[in-house]
Amino acid sequence: IVVVAVNSTLLTINAGDYIFYTDWAWTSFVVFSVSQSTMLVVGAIYYMLFTGVPGTATYYATIMTIYTWVAKGAWFALGYPYDFIVTPVWIPSAMLLDLTYWATRRNKHAAIIIGGTLVGLSLPIFNMINLLLVRDPLEMAFKYPRPTLPPYMTPIEPQVGKFYNSPVALGSGAGAVLSVPIAALGAKLNT
Repeated sequence: IVVVAVNSTLLTINAGDYIFYTDWAWTSFVVFSVSQSTMLVVGAIYYMLFTGVPGTATYYATIMTIYTWVAKGAWFALGYPYDFIVTPVWIPSAMLLDLTYWATRRNKHAAIIIGGTLVGLSLPIFNMINLLLVRDPLEMAFKYPRPTLPPYMTPIEPQVGKFYNSPVALGSGAGAVLSVPIAALGAKLNT
């Protein structure tokens, strides 16, 4: 259970990277919400069904929050502004999951269906409030383009449109498209 706890926590924290959540706030918000809701419910339900104790989901969310605050401190130490790094809000949604498990007399199916729905509905709301408090996410993203990375790891700005007209792109795209019917034809000829 310790291995599952640690791994699921790491998965949840990395599902919808909270640094990029601030970088490209509204673009990634839907992906972030879906991934975080799903990972919270999967981990918390596993915990609750293993222990059978209402309150376990809140405990699980608290552990994740503590881990994420430690990570937030690490990013701050690397030179990012403190209000640029978001710690996702998991605890209120996990409390709703616990409440569902308790109110349905520890019915695991009700916890998954009703509790999961409540988490899916509430987590985006809590994190939207959280996101509104971030100072100018897009401006900050350009102002702090990963300042502590060595030059060979610094992201290169994409040259939009330049690749589309290249013969290499055309050839690789055509090859990818044509490879499936050619492979199918080859397989048919072999039979």
